[in-house]
Amino acid sequence: MLPDASQRTLETPFGPVIGSSYRWQGGQYCAIHTAHGVVGCGIFDLACADVFSMAFAIARGTPEHPLREPEDLLGARIVGVSAAAHAQGVRPGMTGLEAIGQMLGSGADS
Repeated sequence: MLPDASQRTLETPFGPVIGSSYRWQGGQYCAIHTAHGVVGCGIFDLACADVFSMAFAIARGTPEHPLREPEDLLGARIVGVSAAAHAQGVRPGMTGLEAIGQMLGSGADS
Protein backbone atom coordinates (compact mmCIF):
# COMPACT_ATOMS: atom_id res chain seq x y z
CA MET A 1 0.00 0.00 0.00
CA LEU A 2 1.32 3.45 -0.87
CA PRO A 3 1.58 6.16 1.77
CA ASP A 4 -1.01 8.94 1.83
CA ALA A 5 0.54 12.16 0.50
CA SER A 6 -1.14 15.53 0.04
CA GLN A 7 -0.02 18.99 -0.94
CA ARG A 8 -2.11 22.14 -1.08
CA THR A 9 -1.92 25.91 -1.10
CA LEU A 10 -2.74 27.49 2.27
CA GLU A 11 -3.75 31.13 2.46
CA THR A 12 -2.18 32.97 5.42
CA PRO A 13 -2.40 36.64 6.44
CA PHE A 14 1.15 36.94 5.04
CA GLY A 15 0.49 35.33 1.66
CA PRO A 16 0.08 31.87 0.19
CA VAL A 17 2.26 28.94 1.25
CA ILE A 18 2.39 25.26 0.32
CA GLY A 19 1.32 22.75 2.97
CA SER A 20 2.21 19.09 2.72
CA SER A 21 1.34 15.98 4.69
CA TYR A 22 2.63 12.42 4.44
CA ARG A 23 1.28 9.38 6.33
CA TRP A 24 2.05 5.70 6.28
CA GLN A 25 1.48 2.81 8.64
CA GLY A 26 3.40 3.76 11.76
CA GLY A 27 4.32 7.34 10.96
CA GLN A 28 3.61 10.75 9.54
CA TYR A 29 5.11 14.18 9.00
CA CYS A 30 4.00 17.55 7.72
CA ALA A 31 5.52 20.83 6.59
CA ILE A 32 4.67 24.30 5.33
CA HIS A 33 6.90 25.61 2.56
CA THR A 34 7.33 29.36 2.07
CA ALA A 35 9.34 31.21 -0.56
CA HIS A 36 12.14 31.65 2.02
CA GLY A 37 12.01 28.61 4.30
CA VAL A 38 10.11 25.77 5.90
CA VAL A 39 8.06 25.33 9.07
CA GLY A 40 8.03 21.63 9.81
CA CYS A 41 7.49 18.98 12.41
CA GLY A 42 10.27 17.47 14.49
CA ILE A 43 11.32 14.95 11.83
CA PHE A 44 13.56 17.55 10.16
CA ASP A 45 17.25 17.88 11.12
CA LEU A 46 18.33 21.45 11.92
CA ALA A 47 22.03 20.55 11.78
CA CYS A 48 21.60 19.45 8.17
CA ALA A 49 19.61 22.61 7.37
CA ASP A 50 22.50 24.66 8.78
CA VAL A 51 25.04 22.87 6.57
CA PHE A 52 23.03 23.98 3.53
CA SER A 53 22.07 27.43 4.95
CA MET A 54 18.37 26.60 4.75
CA ALA A 55 15.79 28.38 6.91
CA PHE A 56 13.90 25.79 8.96
CA ALA A 57 11.69 26.26 12.01
CA ILE A 58 10.67 23.13 13.89
CA ALA A 59 7.58 22.44 15.98
CA ARG A 60 7.07 19.19 17.84
CA GLY A 61 3.88 17.31 18.43
CA THR A 62 3.35 14.71 21.12
CA PRO A 63 1.99 11.17 20.93
CA GLU A 64 -1.27 12.59 22.31
CA HIS A 65 -1.31 15.53 19.87
CA PRO A 66 0.75 14.66 16.80
CA LEU A 67 1.30 17.16 13.99
CA ARG A 68 -0.38 15.42 11.06
CA GLU A 69 -1.58 18.16 8.74
CA PRO A 70 0.15 21.41 7.77
CA GLU A 71 -2.65 23.38 9.44
CA ASP A 72 -1.57 21.76 12.74
CA LEU A 73 1.71 23.67 12.43
CA LEU A 74 0.07 27.10 12.34
CA GLY A 75 -0.72 27.18 16.07
CA ALA A 76 2.11 24.91 17.19
CA ARG A 77 5.02 26.46 19.09
CA ILE A 78 8.41 26.57 17.43
CA VAL A 79 11.01 24.69 19.49
CA GLY A 80 14.07 25.02 17.27
CA VAL A 81 15.34 27.11 14.36
CA SER A 82 18.22 26.90 11.92
CA ALA A 83 20.74 29.74 11.75
CA ALA A 84 19.16 31.00 8.50
CA ALA A 85 15.69 31.08 10.09
CA HIS A 86 17.13 32.87 13.13
CA ALA A 87 18.62 35.49 10.78
CA GLN A 88 15.09 36.03 9.42
CA GLY A 89 13.81 36.76 12.93
CA VAL A 90 12.26 33.37 13.65
CA ARG A 91 12.59 32.44 17.33
CA PRO A 92 11.62 29.48 19.53
CA GLY A 93 8.31 30.16 21.25
CA MET A 94 6.68 31.72 18.20
CA THR A 95 3.74 29.97 16.63
CA GLY A 96 4.18 28.41 13.23
CA LEU A 97 2.07 31.21 11.76
CA GLU A 98 4.33 33.84 13.32
CA ALA A 99 7.37 32.02 11.89
CA ILE A 100 5.76 32.06 8.45
CA GLY A 101 5.23 35.80 8.84
CA GLN A 102 8.92 36.28 9.58
CA MET A 103 9.94 34.09 6.64
CA LEU A 104 7.72 36.06 4.31
CA GLY A 105 9.16 39.33 5.59
CA SER A 106 6.04 40.66 7.28
CA GLY A 107 7.76 41.62 10.53
CA ALA A 108 5.43 39.49 12.71
CA ASP A 109 6.50 39.60 16.35
CA SER A 110 6.86 36.69 18.72
